[in-house]
Amino acid sequence: MGGFPVRQPLPTKNLDQIDPFLLLHHAEVKYSKTRDPRTSGVGPHPHRGFSPVTFVFKGAVHHRDSRGNNSVVHAGGTQWMNAGLGIIHSERPPIDLGKSGSAQEIIQLWINTPRKHKMDEPMYFPLTADATPSYKTSDENVEIKVVAGKYGEAQSPIPTLVNILALRMTFKKGGSHFFEIPENFNSYIYALDGRLNLKGFGVMEGLNMAYLNNDGTGIEVEALESTRFILMAGEPLNEPVEKHGPFVMSNSTEIMEAIRDYQMGKMGVLIEEWESDDH
Repeated sequence: MGGFPVRQPLPTKNLDQIDPFLLLHHAEVKYSKTRDPRTSGVGPHPHRGFSPVTFVFKGAVHHRDSRGNNSVVHAGGTQWMNAGLGIIHSERPPIDLGKSGSAQEIIQLWINTPRKHKMDEPMYFPLTADATPSYKTSDENVEIKVVAGKYGEAQSPIPTLVNILALRMTFKKGGSHFFEIPENFNSYIYALDGRLNLKGFGVMEGLNMAYLNNDGTGIEVEALESTRFILMAGEPLNEPVEKHGPFVMSNSTEIMEAIRDYQMGKMGVLIEEWESDDH
């Protein structure tokens, strides 16, 4: 992706999707001071029919799109975009990040959109770290940030088209928490680092994903080492999925229509501006 390697625990040869979740990429890259930031990252490309979501863990991501959105989201923040009927966007390192040779670590997720909303107008939501609802346990060993949905008393401001829960966690060694998950939700945990004990199931090493069963109301997680991980849970759409490159639709005809519309310029035009990088 953008010329650098990514880890891809979803999809795999054995698991095509965890409805409504379609893809997970985990990338960590240190930008070279000798490479022009204007050619780094991922250049303009189209999407239709799903939500590409980026969690920023280190560095920052500069988003621009054909609807005029232009923002930089820094570490701890999230970029949430509903591609709808079609949008062109780019994801670059900010100028100062690229020139300093700093590291960037992100997770990008693709979340399917219900068929009835696939041709809605596109929407983009930048969520800063400070604006993300969060809370810590009394011993301060567990911090939970609610990116999407409602967890406990915390409600994310991001409007979603799917009934979903997206959590970002930081656990110190020994931290433990029981996560309540609706029984009808599909869910998974992805650990960026450290070691977790999924109580009743076993130890999970960092850089791995655990696809959870739908046979209970939650799961207790304990950190055997300090760790960062995400928990994604969502109500399955149970709809047909047809994927082709950057488009996710319901059948091959809709995919061909998406390709045609992109080629005809119906998803807009993105001309990246570089005069300032402080939006």
